[in-house]
Amino acid sequence: MFIIKIGGSIITNKAKQNSFKKDILDKLAKQIKKSKKEVILIHGAGSFGHILAKKYNLNEGFKKNNQLYGFSLTHAMVQKLNLLVLNSLHENGISAVSLPPHNILKLKNHKFFSFNHQIFIDYLKIGITPVTFGDVVLDEKLGFSICSGDLLMQILSDCFKPEKTIFIIDEDGLYSSNPKINKNAEFIDSVAIEKLKKFSAALDKHDDVTGGMGGKIETIKNIAKLGIDTVLLNGNKPDRLFKVLNGKDTISTTIYGV
Repeated sequence: MFIIKIGGSIITNKAKQNSFKKDILDKLAKQIKKSKKEVILIHGAGSFGHILAKKYNLNEGFKKNNQLYGFSLTHAMVQKLNLLVLNSLHENGISAVSLPPHNILKLKNHKFFSFNHQIFIDYLKIGITPVTFGDVVLDEKLGFSICSGDLLMQILSDCFKPEKTIFIIDEDGLYSSNPKINKNAEFIDSVAIEKLKKFSAALDKHDDVTGGMGGKIETIKNIAKLGIDTVLLNGNKPDRLFKVLNGKDTISTTIYGV
């Protein structure tokens, strides 16, 4: 089994609110279908969620009443993206069902507090692909906060111990620094967890309330501690996801679990 996170930067234009890249998701869905692998899918919120979440300071918790409107509006927008994702999966022959985080998960001061993973088990058992996504959720201490797709990757990896976790991003993999900013950034095709600590990642200019690549690296470190390998690959390139799912060589970065 594989847990796959499709980044918001791949399926949306993060600089333009509510901009969905259906053609990219269709290609990824075809690769998943062709692979015949059991997967849990997570997708980022991209421009459907991050811009509004930043506008209303939702990740700071409940401080002002106008944030309640921002919370509901942000959730509606990420649900809209989720429906677009589901439609693409269905059109490409994948029996997928949505599991919104706010229904199954609660945080406490941004950290994991409670999670109903049994619902994922029940759907997988009958052959249905669970799909969840970055969302606004209740928070025991803050009232509400944001559960990123990366945090969902970590939580689900701990529950299911997949063969691999896969992050689909808009770069070939991991670099020594942000290749969008630094043209001399060095590509890293594989790395052990202890060496990953040496790398830092500058954030790009787009709105991202969940930490961008820097936060992703922290998540991958935690997944590696579970003994699980993680692969970073470019979702814009044909067949790379299919090759990784089937154990074939392709351009990507593998971070080895301990």
